[in-house]
Amino acid sequence: MTALLNCGRYRLTFDRPLVMGIINATPDSFSGDGIAFDIERAVAQARQFIADGADILDIGGESTRPGSDPVAADEELRRVLPVIEALRPLDVPLSIDTWKPEVMRAAIAAGATLVNDINGLRAPGAVEAVAASDAAVCIMHMQGTPQTMQQDPRYRDVCAEVTDFLLQQAGAAQAAGIARDRIMLDPGFGFGKTSQHNLDLLKGLHALAGHGYPVLAGLSRKSVLGRLTGRPVTDRVAASVAAALASIARGALMVRVHDVAATRDAIAVWQVAGLFE
Repeated sequence: MTALLNCGRYRLTFDRPLVMGIINATPDSFSGDGIAFDIERAVAQARQFIADGADILDIGGESTRPGSDPVAADEELRRVLPVIEALRPLDVPLSIDTWKPEVMRAAIAAGATLVNDINGLRAPGAVEAVAASDAAVCIMHMQGTPQTMQQDPRYRDVCAEVTDFLLQQAGAAQAAGIARDRIMLDPGFGFGKTSQHNLDLLKGLHALAGHGYPVLAGLSRKSVLGRLTGRPVTDRVAASVAAALASIARGALMVRVHDVAATRDAIAVWQVAGLFE
């Protein structure tokens, strides 16, 4: 049976790998593409992403780059709600990238149909916020917080520990009333992991995917790619596309990217070649 993800009024099927385009409603994105408070630019970027082949758009109002400071919920809402409201008429699934329950609830009310939670539904009230809706959730693994996660990440077995955490949180979500077909998992590349941890997770992604939940992979423009190639964040398109394909080859069904057109084109060629069958 083809895997699926029920996101409110949208039903995402994975007869091919799907592409999530990143809309950074922030002034301080690590990738340099933040568009805080520029609704016209956000709509233009969203329209271009859709034309380029994006299947879903992920809107975030708080930078989670290593060392970043947290943003108050009211400020995060001030950044993301106007973007969600402006993009809803485009009739494409919208994801809200947040760990705060109050932002989840308001974003869902405004039109978001997926909650992308870097904190893995650990904040008090987060599970309940999603369970009270018909939105899907992406549960991500992060060791520490954005302020501390890259100081000295350690694991005995990174693949096993990340998988155990994600399955535990998925089970808790289901116990709270979130149906299994509303849950996606993300190993959290770059969130409390060294470069070697990231590479180990990539190589072992099949094991996580084997548990039957759709897996989202987000390696786009990340520092591990810079270390591998020696290129700055503004010059990592090729490396990001290669990482997306490697993730898909190991079981990811959705990739979260800054460069939608290049990623979608690469996926289309691989799909025609039968590499995802």
